[in-house]
Amino acid sequence: MFSGNIPSQLSKLTSLQVLDVAQTCLSGSIPQSFENLMAMKNEQKINHILSYGGTRSSCYKENLFVSMKGLILEYTRKVSLVTCIDLSRNNFSGEIPEGLTSLLGLHALNLSGNQLNGKIPDKIGKLALLESLDFSENQLSSSIPLSMSNLTFLSHLNLLYNNLSGRIPMGSQVQTLKDPSIYIDNNKLCGSPLIEKCGSDETSQGPMAVSGDVEKDEEEYEIRWFYSALGQDLQLGFGNSVVF
Repeated sequence: MFSGNIPSQLSKLTSLQVLDVAQTCLSGSIPQSFENLMAMKNEQKINHILSYGGTRSSCYKENLFVSMKGLILEYTRKVSLVTCIDLSRNNFSGEIPEGLTSLLGLHALNLSGNQLNGKIPDKIGKLALLESLDFSENQLSSSIPLSMSNLTFLSHLNLLYNNLSGRIPMGSQVQTLKDPSIYIDNNKLCGSPLIEKCGSDETSQGPMAVSGDVEKDEEEYEIRWFYSALGQDLQLGFGNSVVF
């Protein structure tokens, strides 16, 4: 039941790799000084087994539960490689600080369930290692930055319940996220995977269409649908906890 603002002095914790203050009563703006969280600025490449106790019988190995990719993941052997920020389910307001995009080592960023407004930072695509991004249930507006198509490791995206508009960026990784529910209640968005087409997407479907191309498109669609359904089944099979 923490309340009040996040102190900017928190950013002086230069070794901090995981910041999780989800589901409390914190408010105010997200400190711009978070850009100084030095351990999140670079990829952690050396794995250290974090353990305590002098003897084998009394040794305690560190473990970590992280909300990522819509699941609760438990890390036991790779704790020192995890870098994430989870500020979800609070009362934060104002804009998303541009400085967060300098944390190039982040694997997960969850700001969902707040009162954030303004736009998604244009340089969000700089977070090249990001695997999970959740900005859902805020008051974000404007368009989705084109740079988001640069997030080649992104496997979980949630932007539902905002006021976003314009075309959903096209990119090799973003276009693999075929679930339209991640964009629910952004009524001015258009483009794949939504049924709403953007104005420039209108193409001729008249008699000149070649039947072979149509059959090929249908076959590719069925293949994509099959693997999408298979992926959902596998995800459900993991339950609510995955151990690494």
